Amino acid sequence: MEDLIEALRIFSKYSDSKYPTKCEHDELYVNCVKPEDVTPEDLANLERLGFVPYKDFAFVSYRFGDN
Repeated sequence: MEDLIEALRIFSKYSDSKYPTKCEHDELYVNCVKPEDVTPEDLANLERLGFVPYKDFAFVSYRFGDN
């Protein structure tokens, strides 16, 4: 749970979206942050926490989308 909270804190630096996530088929998407807007340091931390860029408009986690 702490890893998810840490990732969401990182995402909150880049967006204050009211509806920041979407879940489908074991995948959790954070669709309010573009990977190109994230610093290299935060990208590395997000990857360590289980989130990777999804195309050029979102991030996806297969770790937190699993039920």
